[in-house]
Amino acid sequence: MRLVLATRNAHKVEEFGLMLAEHELEGLPDHLPSPEETGSTFAENALIKAHAAADALGVPVIADDSGVQSAALGGAPGVRSARFAGEDATDEDNLRKLLHEAPAGDALAYVCVIAFVDPARGEAWTVEGRCTGTLDPHPRGSNGFGYDPAFLPDEVADLHRPGRTMAELEPAEKARISHRAHAVDLLRERLAGRA
Repeated sequence: MRLVLATRNAHKVEEFGLMLAEHELEGLPDHLPSPEETGSTFAENALIKAHAAADALGVPVIADDSGVQSAALGGAPGVRSARFAGEDATDEDNLRKLLHEAPAGDALAYVCVIAFVDPARGEAWTVEGRCTGTLDPHPRGSNGFGYDPAFLPDEVADLHRPGRTMAELEPAEKARISHRAHAVDLLRERLAGRA
């Protein structure tokens, strides 16, 4: 199936492309404006993005909203993960703020909600994937982005090499255990079951 992923984030397009290899996936065209994410939940924001792209393009669209939740910070940064340190914050700024505000070993959860919208069939729904872990005070690794360098996943991709952050995992390993991987598994099941 041809799917548009409602993002211009090349990292996300690449990551989703690996996990949805059976589908023809492309990113959001440059000429389309990105809608304002005004939702208070990951599901609301994912649906806002998916509906906006599907309405403009008239094709099936998937959109995700994801972030990290800290137990010590009451679920923050949550839907503000990309803007945790401010509207123009970089990944490094956001990670630095999390490391400053949350204690080492804090329980973390990566959450990913994927929305699917097919305007031709009037179909819209979401799936949610989670990956739990802990905060490592010593960021490391170059295979990830965002909070990956300080996120130690509970689910170990390779039992012979435990203790690696998400940014130290190979892309294929991360694709098996990440919050996006779990959400994509549910998405794939739902897409396969469509009549």
